[in-house]
Amino acid sequence: LGISLAALLGNGLIIITTACDQHLHTPMYFFLLNLSLLDLGAISTTVPRSMANSLWDTRAISYTGCVAHVFFFLFFILAEYFLLTVMSYDRYVAICKPLHYGTLLGSRACVLMAAAAWGTGFLYALLHTANTFSLPLCRGNAVEQFFCEIPQILKLSCSHSYLREVGLVVVGACLFFGCFAFIVGSYVQIFRAVLRIPSEQGRHKAFSTCFPHLAVVSLFVSTGTSGYAVLYSVVLPAVNPLIYSLRNQELRDALVISGLKKQMM
Repeated sequence: LGISLAALLGNGLIIITTACDQHLHTPMYFFLLNLSLLDLGAISTTVPRSMANSLWDTRAISYTGCVAHVFFFLFFILAEYFLLTVMSYDRYVAICKPLHYGTLLGSRACVLMAAAAWGTGFLYALLHTANTFSLPLCRGNAVEQFFCEIPQILKLSCSHSYLREVGLVVVGACLFFGCFAFIVGSYVQIFRAVLRIPSEQGRHKAFSTCFPHLAVVSLFVSTGTSGYAVLYSVVLPAVNPLIYSLRNQELRDALVISGLKKQMM
């Protein structure tokens, strides 16, 4: 409950601040707003049901509820990863091609890239969920997890027709490594550009704009590959706004100003 409230508060503040403050209407903060929306969606998919089960001393969930769990969690997590890939491109253009930043990342381009991240996550989640629940489940109905997750669902299946599932896993792996390679390649170019900046202050300023994104990507990949569902489904959405707010002076200033305005009113 404490972690979920922290996630709701942190992401909610980022969404409200970036939406209301005109100074934050830039591509970087537009993508950050989308990231906070996805974090809220991810944690709202799993935690409320888990808390309700704890309060009511039950572990039951309907078949429809389990399908919804799988679909929405996959959707939000995958869309977040694709959005982090887009955000690496934003940082690459800002540091390596600053004179073309307004042209390459105009309003239309930002909306299209964000929509592509959301749409790709939606499509892949839909295909994966439909394929998983098309398999017959005949090995009981106990999921060894605090929310419905595809590997746990597949353990309950007695079907040997895993060809479609393998195909989707291969496609997912290609998408994952493709995005990861793009992020790594972007940061190789970013580091090369930063090292060419003559002043130490300039290098520090340039790198500080990339640190929150780099930290979130590292946390996302490390928790996602750890196998511990609590880490990537609960902790990650709560930590992301903390990382961005602590390392971002503009966002901290905007939060302080908005708080002062509320006190004055």
